[in-house]
Formats: sequence, structure tokens, C-alpha cells
Amino acid sequence: MRSVKELESTTEAAATDGRADWTVEDAEELYRVKAWGDSFYFIKEDGHVAVRPLHQQSLSIDIYAVVQDLRQRNVSFPALIRFQDVLQARVVRLNKVFIKAIRDSGYRNRYQGVYPIKVNQLHEVVEEVLEAGRPYGMGLESGSKAELVAALPHLEQDGALLICNGYKDEMMLRLILSGQQIGQNVIPVIEKYGEFEHLLRVAQSMSVRPRCGVRVRLGTSGSGKWAESGGDQSKFGISIPELLMLIQRLKETNHTDALVLLHFHLGSQISDIQIVKQAVKEITQVYAQLLKRGVPLQYLDVGGGLGVNYGAGYSGDHDGVNYSLQEYANAVVYSVKEVCDEEQVVHPILISESGRAITAHHSVLIVEALGSYNKDLVDPAFTPPADINPTVRELYEILGRVKDAANRRDTRQLSDLREAFHDAVEKRQEADTLFGLGYLPIEEKALAERLYWSACKAIHERIERLAPESVPTELLALNDHLVDQYLCDFSVFQSILDHWSIGQGFPIMPLRYLNERPDRRAVLVDLTCDSDGKVSHYVSSNSDKRFLEVHDLVGKEPYYFGFFLMGAYQDIMGDSHNLFGRVAEAHVYADAEEPAGYYIEKIIPGTSIQDQLALVQYFPNDLHRRMNNLIRQKIEKGIIRPKAGVELLEQYMECFSQSTYYKPVD
Repeated sequence: MRSVKELESTTEAAATDGRADWTVEDAEELYRVKAWGDSFYFIKEDGHVAVRPLHQQSLSIDIYAVVQDLRQRNVSFPALIRFQDVLQARVVRLNKVFIKAIRDSGYRNRYQGVYPIKVNQLHEVVEEVLEAGRPYGMGLESGSKAELVAALPHLEQDGALLICNGYKDEMMLRLILSGQQIGQNVIPVIEKYGEFEHLLRVAQSMSVRPRCGVRVRLGTSGSGKWAESGGDQSKFGISIPELLMLIQRLKETNHTDALVLLHFHLGSQISDIQIVKQAVKEITQVYAQLLKRGVPLQYLDVGGGLGVNYGAGYSGDHDGVNYSLQEYANAVVYSVKEVCDEEQVVHPILISESGRAITAHHSVLIVEALGSYNKDLVDPAFTPPADINPTVRELYEILGRVKDAANRRDTRQLSDLREAFHDAVEKRQEADTLFGLGYLPIEEKALAERLYWSACKAIHERIERLAPESVPTELLALNDHLVDQYLCDFSVFQSILDHWSIGQGFPIMPLRYLNERPDRRAVLVDLTCDSDGKVSHYVSSNSDKRFLEVHDLVGKEPYYFGFFLMGAYQDIMGDSHNLFGRVAEAHVYADAEEPAGYYIEKIIPGTSIQDQLALVQYFPNDLHRRMNNLIRQKIEKGIIRPKAGVELLEQYMECFSQSTYYKPVD
């Protein structure tokens, strides 16, 4: 049997190589790639992250190769890479699972999906979704006046649906009814009873017989962060008593045929499939009973909520769901069929408004690490001078005590470590007090800090090796205190606003070096001057999600992180904290004929300083005038020479065309 010292020596040798006991499979498990990658993303044998963008094809694209390509084209980072083929693949998958469920169950109608453009309104995204969904009659959903104006001209395919949710003013209602007049399949969904009366008045003034749907408030509530989007607390939808009033009003006005659709929505990212089944059965019961009362309903819209695994993969965790795409389709189709067969009514056309499940996977945010803040430690061979302050020497002795401690797996060892930590805290406080009173030179204060953190690190390593069942709270806190900070070139508020606002977790990992064991633990912090400008929790197989396992930046330049599943909501919800603007974008398509297996179809520059300033009413002409006046005053006072003033003004004006983000030195 080898001694503890021999085992430690072997471990250190393996760590030096970084690969001896580490594989890309270990990296995939650490970063939970298979949980969120949905067969699109994987790690190659060379340690690079890659994507298989084409449905059921093996062609892959090395994401780091795309990054290098963009750098050669002078694209500024951070940048968003959109793999447009992934969008198409997700649309195809969604439709195919519903087609399979309909075929297997014997369901006697069809599925006709719509894409809610609020999830990502970018024109290229909408066009890709519609193009991929053309064979399936894919339509759109809008929730505002602007979205309606954008969506209406895109209904080029006969029969494609445009579902109009949200509160609708008269102009919006007139536009919807005009769309119906020219034969477009535009269906406004009534959110409140008063909106229904408004629709009837506008339709009468336009001499149009309207078609509409109704959002029903179900007794079933959603799950997770968006639970209140459904049930009695929902801000949208009409109650069952109001629904009966509406049906009576339709009969009184001879408009019974106007109501063609029933709709419900449980909220985004439903984590539990049982809730889906319960809600679908409830709305189908409403459908069946209205059908029996002479209301000629045609469509049943189960709304959004089809979830995406952000790395958790189980219910009860907001970042995961407990079902597959196929299971979701089965739950909807079989539940509707079961109720309709029991009630002996015709099966409706099924609609879902799945946006997150279509768009999330297709885009990756690329962020460069600019540097790291590590706790300052003493050199392992350090020996203090003889005349060092006694308090600082005692810190050195505490460090030595921890290092020399026997590796015992008993309570005495844990007790000794706890005592050593308390002693180290006490001596550091003494050193701070001595410095504040002027009795300790700044060099020795710096040494005291390094010794303190070295002792803490040694204590933490001992605890991890012992792996006791319970650890005192103050020693557990060392796990957070010893984590590095990696400064990254991005803004949390612009690019991953959902992380800051609702705690959404996103998969994040290095784009390369994944065939080497990560040797650092870090929190990623952004460029903003805000303490909240950081990624506070991570998708990881480790039980502690408060840090990300990464590599030391030394010798690994540049070091890029990929932020995955960025395609849903994050593009449009960004906040301009510190006036950081939208990042550059690259639209990538797979092509087996190309040497690297892809081509870049389009590059959209990020927001310039000039454009970002214009959003808050700062304009170049005015700023130029003000800066020119300021420089002229300094010249007149003799503070600077005229030539220097001209150069300063030119330098200032050159900034307007630059990116709002940090530009690393090449």
C-alpha cells in the first residue's frame, strides 16, 4: 500500500499534465452537456465544443473555429453566434413529435403550431422558423400592436394561423379584422370580457363577421417561476362564469359562429408533465361542453410552456423539466383524445405556442475572459525574516501547523482545522489593527494577508480530503471566499437579463481545453459597475453551483466561454446598464462542401457608442460642440497647445464608431 505522501505525489504529477486522469467525457458530465445539449452540442476529442446543427446528420462545427474566423474578420467580441440550422431542426422535431403522437393514438385531426415572436423577434429568426415550418403549416403568434404589424405580412402560406394575444386597442382590432377580410387566418384571442364587446362594435362598424378565440382561466395552475401565469391569479383570460356570459351574448347577437378557438396558458417553462396533462384535460372538457351547446369550435390552443432543460433535468428545479419533447406531444394529444372520445365529440385542430423550445438552442454567446482576481498566496518555500512582526510570524506558524497536520479521518483533525482557522482570523484582525495604528509597515500587512489566505486554502484542501459528513459553517464559507473572480467582456444585464432578474440558470463552459482537468474555481463577473453584474450560479454536476470549474488563464490565451441556450428572450430583453449595447451577431449555416463544414451568411455589427448614446439623447453634433468649446477654453488658458487640442478632439470623436465593450490588446 502506498503512503499518503506517495498518493499526493502521484496526484500532483497527474495534475501537472492535466490530462492523465481526465477525459472529454468527464468534461461533458461536469458541465452537464448531455442534459441541455439535446444532441446538438458535444465536446470533441481535442477538447473543443462543437455543434451538430443538422437534424439526424453527423456533420459538426467546431465553435472555436467559428470564433477564430470571426476574429479574422475583425468582429468585435462579445458576439452571438446563431446556428440557423438548429432553428430549423427544432421546428422539424416539434412538428414530427406531434405527427407521431397523432398517428400512434389514432387522433382524428391535425396539429398546427404557431411561433410566438415575443420569444425572439429578430427578423432572420422568424423567417427561419416559418421556412422550416412551411411543410407543416406553421404560423405565428403576436402579443402587441408592433408584433402584429410585423407578423401580418408574413402569413404568405394559405391557412397559416396568426394568433393575436394580449390586450388590443381599436387600431389593433381593425387591423386584425382587415386581415380576416382579405382571407388571412387571423384569430384574436379575447383576454377580458370587455374586449369581446369592443370587438363586436368594431366588427359591426366595418361590416365584418368576426372570428375569435377566448383565453380561459383554468383551475389548474402552472409550475415554477411562472406558476401565476395560469389559474385564478393570471392577469389574462376570462373565468368560466364570464365564458358563459360571452356565449349567451354571442347567441343574442347571432354571432355564435364567431367563436372558433379555446386557449389557455400555464406560463413559460412548465417543469412537470402531470400539470400539462391536468390542464389539457380541463380545457378539453370546456371544449366538449361548449361544442354540445352549439358553439362550432375548431381549434384548441394549449399555449406555451413547453420546457427546455437548462441542465437540471428533473421537476422541482426551475432550470429543468421532467419530460421529453415526445412525451409532451403525447400528453397533449392523448389527453385531448381521451376527453373527446368520452364526450363523443369531434377532435379539434391542436395548436401550441412553443417559442422557448424552438429558439433556445440555436444561439451561443461568446465571451472572452480578460483576467482573473485570485487570492494572494505566499510561495510554498517562503520563510519569514527573523525580525518579522510577531503577529505576522504567528500567521506563518498557523500555516505550517495546517500543512504538517497528520491526515487523520477523525473528529480531532476537523477540530484542529477549526481551531487553526479561528487563530488565523484572530491574527489577521490583529495585523489590521496594528496597521491602522501605524505599528505595522504596509509590506508586512500585505504579507499577513497572503499568509492568511494561504492558511485558509490549506485548511480548505484538508477539509475536502477528509470529506467529513458535517462541516462547521465558518469552514464551509471558505468554499466561497477562496473562489477566483474571472473578469469577462460582457454585461449580465444586456446579454443574460433573465439570470439577474429571475435567477435563470444558463449552461456556461470554456470553448476549448476541455480535454484538460479544470484547476480553478471561479465566479464570472462582467464589465458593469454593479455588484450584481456576475453569474451567481452555474449548471454543473457539482452539488455546489455557486462557482464554475475553469482553467488557469496563464498560458491559455485567449480564453473563451460559451453561454448556451441564449436564443429565447435574452436577445430582446437586454438592459443598457452602463450603456453597454447589443453585441455583434454571426449567422452560421452548415455546409458539408465547405472545408470547416460551415459558412457565415451574415454578420450584424454590435451597437456602436454613437448608437447607444442616441438612445439616451446624446448626439454627436452636440457632444462635438461641447467638447470643442471645452478644449478651446483650455487652449486659451495655456493648459494645452492648439495641436494637442486638435488631436484630443479627433481622438474623442473616433470613439463614437467603436464598440461599447472592452477591446483586448491583440
